Amino acid sequence: MKNILSVFAMAALLASCSMSGLPDSVEIIDDQNRTIVLERSGSTFASDNLEVNFTRTRDGLAATLHSPSAKVKYVRATWNEPAREGSLYLGDQWERGYGDLRWEKLDPSRIMPWYYIESAGGKVYGRGVMTGCSSFCAWKVSGSAVELTFDVRNGSRGVDLGDRKLEMAVILDFEGVPGENEYAALHRFCKVMCPNPRLPKSPVYGVNDWYFAYGHNSSELIASTAAMLTPILPDSENRPFFLIDDGWARKWYDDGDYDYCGPGGFHTSNDRFPDMKALAGRLRDAGFRPGLWMRPLSAWMGAPEEMLLAGYEEELPDRYFDPTVESVREYIRKCFATYREWGYEMVKHDFTTFDMFRRWGHSMIEDGDMTKGDWQFHDTKKTNAEVVLQLYRDIRDAAGDGISLIGCNTISHLGAGIFEIQRIGDDTSGREWFPTVHNGVNCIAFRAAQHDAFYAIDADCVAITKKVEWRLSQRWLQLVAESGTPLFVSPQPEVLGPEQMEALKKSFETASKPQVTCEPLDWMETRHPARWTLLGREVSFDWEHPEE
Repeated sequence: MKNILSVFAMAALLASCSMSGLPDSVEIIDDQNRTIVLERSGSTFASDNLEVNFTRTRDGLAATLHSPSAKVKYVRATWNEPAREGSLYLGDQWERGYGDLRWEKLDPSRIMPWYYIESAGGKVYGRGVMTGCSSFCAWKVSGSAVELTFDVRNGSRGVDLGDRKLEMAVILDFEGVPGENEYAALHRFCKVMCPNPRLPKSPVYGVNDWYFAYGHNSSELIASTAAMLTPILPDSENRPFFLIDDGWARKWYDDGDYDYCGPGGFHTSNDRFPDMKALAGRLRDAGFRPGLWMRPLSAWMGAPEEMLLAGYEEELPDRYFDPTVESVREYIRKCFATYREWGYEMVKHDFTTFDMFRRWGHSMIEDGDMTKGDWQFHDTKKTNAEVVLQLYRDIRDAAGDGISLIGCNTISHLGAGIFEIQRIGDDTSGREWFPTVHNGVNCIAFRAAQHDAFYAIDADCVAITKKVEWRLSQRWLQLVAESGTPLFVSPQPEVLGPEQMEALKKSFETASKPQVTCEPLDWMETRHPARWTLLGREVSFDWEHPEE
């Protein structure tokens, strides 16, 4: 019966997601930066030995590239459509948001990765691509056309597909149903784009030491903080996590500087963490499930040259691993085998987007380029999106079913269905209030619709520290704890008085149970919504944000 119901539920979801009509024109940009306009014949657009085909499937419109001789960088499809009067548009980001997600009027230069929705005359429309696609897909909307660019590069160069036919993406059209607001429509559209998310088995909550330790952590600090919090933990089978963030594998120098990982990489700890297995046991005894942070593509000093990613050495002194090299894939497997042996149940893996493409997501949006320079991966026959997917699947396979994964600085549309949890925004802060509102509030507002559709969203930590006023942190704590999304707190032990402990106890109790996902009520008017639906009631916040 359950399977029959799920079939009907999916049919209902798909009912207003019709397959996109064929584009009016298609062009290709090759490795020599030449623009080649393809001629249409039925559902195929071709020129010489280049072919782009569109095939209607049960999911949408599949776009396929065949380029046995030319190395292609981009494929651009255009639909000639006049814009609707007075529309507002909302797009997504490549990876995390940077406080820049918002509804906007028509802007022909605006790049909208993966999908967009449009509010026009009381109705909601949109276009997008299915998650897990083999190209980086970005939309633009002008007064007379809708444009979709498939970035199929390998590194910064054209991909060498050989005779392989590449399914670049499956395209979807979307239309809201009567009585459905923009938030509900976007959540439903996300479920269509990702029919098989991998979600946590129970609500996720707990502690992350980053925003009170900032890497200056130790086994004793972690264990003592956990013990201090034990009395306020819920009496529930759903135990909280204690995630040990960056610091446990750093190689420290006498002058206070450090490298991200010591000579053995992220499967060896430093002298501040002499026994990671014993520490996991101490966390478990304190009532927590142990977790840790790692940076899989950060190369240690003296790493073999053949493991390293080519290019950019003159601009960035740090070196990064090439995930298409087999020895790097083996290194990742070794890391996770070690974590399993130590007894860790959650791993937050970080920086893979920056370490591969040497750019942050906001820069990719600002100038429209995922990566710069002149470089390629060791495996030149895969697109960048396929390389990313292979890395994510390698991490998933290495983690197995016993380790939950948080992707941070990971590509949103490609991590969906692979990671249980995704960090949706740039860092909050334990040092100042502004980043928490700018990044945290903005991203939970504009990406909450992705929660339980792509993955469980992580809006980043609630810092309770000396440097951030408690009256402000308390507001962020309430929003995240009552949002129905994962809650991680960074509580500095020295500031945990009776009031803070009581608030944490209440928040942990709330976050440990399934809740209805929050909804921002004024998100079409501001980047930092003040009015929310939380736990079935309307709640207002004064974020005291200088931009408001």
